[in-house]
Amino acid sequence: MTITDLVAPEAILPALKVISKKQALQELAARAASLTGQNERSVFEVLLQREKLGTTAVGYGVAIPHGKLPKLEKLFGLFARLERPIDFEAMDGQPVDLIFLLLAPEGAGADHLKALARIARLLRDQDVAKKLRASRDAQAIYSVLALPPASAA
Repeated sequence: MTITDLVAPEAILPALKVISKKQALQELAARAASLTGQNERSVFEVLLQREKLGTTAVGYGVAIPHGKLPKLEKLFGLFARLERPIDFEAMDGQPVDLIFLLLAPEGAGADHLKALARIARLLRDQDVAKKLRASRDAQAIYSVLALPPASAA
């Protein structure tokens, strides 16, 4: 499984304008719902519940909000580069400007965890993060996400 198996070009938001974590989650839930046919409120609630367990910000300006939905057919990813970094309650205290949303079917199990690990590895790579931050449109971002991971070489 590659990152581009999870996220389609239309699931990339190159310059999302939000001012808070809650607003970011609302915007991402709305976009994810429109692309997956899921209920927007359900997506938002799942993300909010997961954040209550602890922040999904993984450091270095990256957050990976995620959750499981009963009616989802397959793993779904959505990537957003924020126009301005926001506070996401990250452990390292850094504001977040790169967000990868991952939704999984309720029975996804190990696939969900493998996808989360792969996304975290990719986005914590400082070269990849720098390229993502420099990319100004969805196609450029998609090209960066499609790069093979350096650690796999």
